Amino acid sequence: MEQDILRTLITEQEISEKVKELGARISRDYTGKNLMMVGILKGSVVFMADLMRAVSIPAKIDFMSVSSYGTGVKTSGVVKILKDLDIPLEGVDLLLVEDILDSGLTLQYLREILQKRNPSSVRIVTLLDKPEGRKADIRPDYCGFQVPDEFVVGYGLDYAERYRNLPYIGILKPEVYSK
Repeated sequence: MEQDILRTLITEQEISEKVKELGARISRDYTGKNLMMVGILKGSVVFMADLMRAVSIPAKIDFMSVSSYGTGVKTSGVVKILKDLDIPLEGVDLLLVEDILDSGLTLQYLREILQKRNPSSVRIVTLLDKPEGRKADIRPDYCGFQVPDEFVVGYGLDYAERYRNLPYIGILKPEVYSK
């Protein structure tokens, strides 16, 4: 895997420090609220696991699985829910946990359908924000890092289901995904 990485963009240590910082902010902001963290599978699973341990207040968790990429490198623009939430959202302070906010189409769609279920609030935390790729009018409420318009992998992010287990964020060599 390492030979496919052009360069490290964000180190394991930088990620760890940022996740702790985000966890502390979320804990302060949601004190006394009915927090439910919803990880968007599969990419958010590593971030979600670390973030929920960095949150020091009671929180429910659940997961959604959606698809908009398939095995390609660009979003198809069509969002398909593969796994929905298991519990009702009325009165819940929902925090969507995402690995990367790129085009924004998936999160915009999810936010719209989840708001119809009457949660108290819907906010977004993303490890990575790639504003250059934005196609929807959406911004994260909490963001770890802004990244350039490069194909990034690691720490849950993949290309064709590979590289998720890298402990850092790296830029994938273009020749790997343009084959």
